[in-house]
Amino acid sequence: MTIAEVSEKFGLSQDTIRYYERIGLIPHVNRNKSGIRDFTEEDCRWIEFIKCMRNAGLPIEVLIEYVALFQQGDETIEARKALLIEQRNQLIKRIEDMKKTLERLNYKIARYEQAIVEREKTLRKPECKLTKP
Repeated sequence: MTIAEVSEKFGLSQDTIRYYERIGLIPHVNRNKSGIRDFTEEDCRWIEFIKCMRNAGLPIEVLIEYVALFQQGDETIEARKALLIEQRNQLIKRIEDMKKTLERLNYKIARYEQAIVEREKTLRKPECKLTKP
């Protein structure tokens, strides 16, 4: 797969993909005879993993550490697991904080909606009663 195809598939810019490769988030990507990157399914799985983790808010530094540990082999399984557990705990905390923020936003919006309804009541004209002259 070319970088353009990978870019389209994952909705990432080509520059972002090159950056991820340069900093070690994507292990070495093979190149064809012309020197053009030739992404494999394994490369794409790494990109999908990195995109998912970044979308969840994991820092690039943590992901670089994870990939480096992965490349060291099975002796780093416990370290990788510990790293992921710590990130999961941080994500749970962020989700809890976001839920509280969402509740507060919903409350504030409801207050505005209530104020608008009250304001609209004052704008209604009273019914005109026609009397005969």
